[in-house]
Amino acid sequence: MVLAALLAVVLAVGVTVEAVTLSGRPAPGAPGPGTVRLIALNDLHGNLEPPSGSSGRVTDDAGAQVEAGGAAFLAAHVAALRAQAPASVVLSTGDNVGASPLASALFHDEPTVEVLERIGVAASVAGNHEFDEGIAELRRLQHGGCHPTDGCRFTPSYDGTSFPILSANVTDGSGRPALAASTVVEAGGTRIGVIGATLSELPDLVSPDGIRGLAVGDEVAAVDAASRGLTAQGVRAQVLLLHQGDETTGDGGPDACAIEPGGPASRIAAAVSADVDAVFSAHTHQQYLCSATDPAGNPRPFVQGLSFGRLLSVVDLALTGEGDVDRGATTARNEVVTRDVTPDPGVAEVVDRAVAQSRPLAERPVGTVAGPLLRAAGPTGLSPLGTVIADAQLAASRGDGAQIALTNPGGVRADLVPGAGGRVTYGQAYTVQPFGNILQTMTLTGAQLRAVLDQQFTVEDGPTVLQSSSNLRYTVTGNRVGDIAIGGVPVTDGGRYRVATNNFLSAGGDGFDTFTAGTELVGGPVDLDAFVAYLGANPGLTPPSTDRIVRR
Repeated sequence: MVLAALLAVVLAVGVTVEAVTLSGRPAPGAPGPGTVRLIALNDLHGNLEPPSGSSGRVTDDAGAQVEAGGAAFLAAHVAALRAQAPASVVLSTGDNVGASPLASALFHDEPTVEVLERIGVAASVAGNHEFDEGIAELRRLQHGGCHPTDGCRFTPSYDGTSFPILSANVTDGSGRPALAASTVVEAGGTRIGVIGATLSELPDLVSPDGIRGLAVGDEVAAVDAASRGLTAQGVRAQVLLLHQGDETTGDGGPDACAIEPGGPASRIAAAVSADVDAVFSAHTHQQYLCSATDPAGNPRPFVQGLSFGRLLSVVDLALTGEGDVDRGATTARNEVVTRDVTPDPGVAEVVDRAVAQSRPLAERPVGTVAGPLLRAAGPTGLSPLGTVIADAQLAASRGDGAQIALTNPGGVRADLVPGAGGRVTYGQAYTVQPFGNILQTMTLTGAQLRAVLDQQFTVEDGPTVLQSSSNLRYTVTGNRVGDIAIGGVPVTDGGRYRVATNNFLSAGGDGFDTFTAGTELVGGPVDLDAFVAYLGANPGLTPPSTDRIVRR
């Protein structure tokens, strides 16, 4: 494969992103001499076991569905890629941890760190989920020490990561970097500068308490400053680990450049210093292989792999004798982490140990469902599983006067696929609702409720439809909400309504700042506990209707 333009797409802001010419997806071979292979994973989210349902499949270039993922298979693919290229570096584009299945989350993601070390990760950027438990926990994860509350559950001691966790644009109150901005790794005698940048929307995506005292700056300015620092050290080959991504049209396989125009990652990939030779992106859990034109007019790879360890992004940097990157000879691809290879035994041992230690809790039955409950949104933006979760939160908050429930779609992390007889286990429920958010019930006026619902359709990066309880219906014209009804009763602007949500949204998360105006707040149970209780109280649960939003 050669990085040559097949099709140029000029984005609304003037950013040019190009598709990458492919050579029929031949079996990958060893790169030529003078090449450094970069192998990147992204958005693993502690998925040690092979993920199930749609989260464990990849649509390949031929349009076929391929079972993919699983840490031991991921490690085997990485090892094979490294064996072809002695000069190679393994990287991560963030969200290694957080929103993880129980086998990792029960141990504060320490098993995932051990897996990443065994795979050979040399550097990672901090994604938004690295901040889920706050900067103090992120620093513990990096530097070591037992968890302050739960101690060392997985191993007798915890030494931290063997690789740096980077972020050039996250600083403390004095303007100093909260994490390292960059690092230098060596492969085949060549120094490679690795820069990390966390999406600037971080404050909207995590609890404010966890990042209190931190500032999140512009990605481009921070990356350019870090790049200048590397250049001053004589580092000529540089890559960016960008925890920000674009959405896709859904067309094509892993090596298609089917991104939506005007995406935030595209803008950054085209704007950062021309000294950056490749951009690995993440966050949106999409697959794409593109080429972004840098400020000097030269193409560079811009790539993302699917989440949960289903794809690896591979960039073979062609180097000159002076250590510069020959962009014209540099190649890139996404490789599917198939399950038809022999799993890595060392990583499999870590996974088996984590699964065994979590099994007594994970396998506890909590309820039954009539069939799979899927998180994929339908035409209205609502999903069957999202509706069930909102109904569960409403049921858990009725005692606090709740009349409806609204929850963020990003908190629904996986499909709920039952076992034999429709059986659902605690581990499956945990995988769906892993954050441990606290339910809160507040009073909103009808006008405030309308403003919340309007905000779904007016956010900069596109609609974010809140998952709502089954008793809420409303109409939408353009980006404005019209009639609203709760249980068939019209909502009036001057009325007062009790709304159940979680502490993330009540603090203005995902940009829904109208929630912060709520009054008469009452705390409730953990969202997972509400979900588990609802499953137990409603055996044989069937997928609910998702046609409660009417567009006019």
